Parts: sequence; structure tokens; C-alpha cells
Amino acid sequence: MKSKVYVAYLNDRQKHRSNQKKVDELFLAAGFDKLLCAGDLAAIKLHVGEAGLDTYLNPIFLRPVTDRIKAAGAHPFLTDTNTLYSGSRHNSPQHILTAAAHGFVPEVTGAPFIVADGLRGENYSRVEIGQKHFASAAIARDVLDADFMLVFSHFKGHELAGFGGALKNAAMGCAPPVGKREQHAIKMYASGKKCVGCGQCAEVCPVGASALAEGKKAKIDAAVCIGCGECMTVCPVKAITLDWSTDIGDFLERMTEYAYAALLGKRGKAAYITLAAAVTPYCDCVPWSDAPLVPDIGFLASADPVAIDQAALDLVNKQAGLTDSEYGRPIPPGEDKFLALRPAVDGRRTLAYAEELGMGSRKYELITI
Repeated sequence: MKSKVYVAYLNDRQKHRSNQKKVDELFLAAGFDKLLCAGDLAAIKLHVGEAGLDTYLNPIFLRPVTDRIKAAGAHPFLTDTNTLYSGSRHNSPQHILTAAAHGFVPEVTGAPFIVADGLRGENYSRVEIGQKHFASAAIARDVLDADFMLVFSHFKGHELAGFGGALKNAAMGCAPPVGKREQHAIKMYASGKKCVGCGQCAEVCPVGASALAEGKKAKIDAAVCIGCGECMTVCPVKAITLDWSTDIGDFLERMTEYAYAALLGKRGKAAYITLAAAVTPYCDCVPWSDAPLVPDIGFLASADPVAIDQAALDLVNKQAGLTDSEYGRPIPPGEDKFLALRPAVDGRRTLAYAEELGMGSRKYELITI
């Protein structure tokens, strides 16, 4: 049976139909109001964006959601977890200040922002899942304690996952740093031939695994590396790499199992909204903004995290790639936009494995509202 995915395109140009109005219409069309009970503590899982970035989800889009949750007698709160890498969201004080600087405050969104895994990422419990890679997964305590969760995602590219949508938002975003480390479990390597000795990898490494060795070349200590990938993201000459043939497939499956753990206790109490606009090459974790890969598309909503990710991916792939983006060349409609960017990373494996785990279906009916 096909899952229902509702879409509101950005270019419909109907009078008095703002993007906030579209979010509100999607919330009701998907029946999310019927999943709520009076008194529910309702988590809205999102990504507030790293300091220096401005292509994160616009906080004004959250207001229709929080208003609808309150109308059902429930109590909404915005949430995310602390990062594994060093940056502006590595602990709760920094994270909350970054969220406020980006507009994720009650005056705008209608709900407070709470860091779900506590001051230093130590507020979590282990969820027994008994899967191929993990017997249990570490999930933020406030996510587990919430009665309802709406995963509000910004669909975009990702260096290790291929793309990031609802499943990745739930997986990495609901895990404390120890859970993020378990998912990554990848060792990075520095190519001495490519390295220009800029030292940026050493500056961002949260555990000191990267350093400039003699001859001013980067060297990564595999025994110390936690596989967060931050060095790969900032390297200006792409001198940081990993074993793409063996590491990435297992990483995608580990990430999917964490999404399974985060959503396991929310059967019938979880909803998903995704914005497929400003589809940038990198995750919102990078401290800079980039040109989008394709034209803006719109908002999607579904009760199925697999279907909404599949639909967002299909809608992106139907577009022509923008030549002033990181592609630097024409990418025709129909070609996989994320594989064109990173041929070694096939994010569709996440969708296939999630379907195998019974999390949802890749078959969907797209309903325009």
C-alpha cells in the first residue's frame, strides 16, 4: 500500500497563501492534529543551523505548527541535540545562544527551544533494538520522554549520507554525542600529495586527532579519530578521505538503525514535514552558506519518514541542476543530483534499509494541496 505524501509547492502564487499558510494546510491535510492528545508534550525536532550559516529552516515556518499543537491542548517545544564536533552547538549554553541568534525563540516560533540531551550531551538512555549493527542505541532523554514528535527537516546534501532529510534528522539529531560517534565509526585519512598544510583540519578536530606533521602536512591519528567528518568538510583541497567502498554502506545502515531507535516509541505519535528549498551541497552543520543545487520546490508532509524522504529525493532529481552551484556543469532533469555530486555515496541505501526495518514504504502517492 502506498503511503500518502502531501506537497505544497512554493510557486503556486495564490493570493493570501503564504508559506506559513501552506505549512498550516499541510499539517491539517496530513491529519497531524488527530495524532495529538490534550496534555501531550510535543517535541518539534529541527536543526537550528551552525553559526555562520543562513540557509537553515526559517523559524517563522514553525509558528503554524506550534499554534496547531496548542489548539489541540498539547505543549510544543523545539529541540535538537548537542554536536559531536566542535562548533557553536557543542554544549547546551552555546547551542541555545545559536538557536536564539537564528530566531528560534518563543516570540517568533511560539515555543521554547530545549536541548534534548542536556548540558554536555549526557542526558540520554539506551533503547534496545536488536538490529544488525546495534543491540541498543543512545537516544536523548527528552526525545524519549516526549509524547509526540514532529520531525521538521530541511532537505539538503550531506558529505557522508548523500542527502539529509527526515531519517537523518531523527537519527543524528536525536542522538547525544556518544550516539553520533557510534553511528559514524569511520576513520579519516589525509593525503600528503593533496594537502597544502593550511591546518584547518587541526583547528576543527574536537579530539585532537588531526595535526600538522613535519613538512607541514596533515596527519590524522586513526587511534584517536572519532569519524565526525568535520575535517573532510573544511578541507579546501579535498585532501581528507576515507575508505568509500567499505565504510559508507555500513555508516548509512548504522544511521538508519538510530532513526529506528529514535522513532520506535513514537508509533502513531510521529509526524514529518520537510522543506525542499535551498537544497545546498552540505549539511546545516557547516559554518557557511552555499548556492543551492536545484531550484526551490516546496513543503512536504507525511506520517511515513521513508516515503517523505523518497518523495523529496524524487522531486529534487526531477529538477535541472543549477550550473552556478557546486556542480559547475549542467546536470539534466532525471539524473540523481546527490550521486552527481558524490558518486561514492548512494543515500538511497538509507531508504532501502529503513523500509527493510519496517519504518515505512518507498512507494507513495503524492497529493498536491
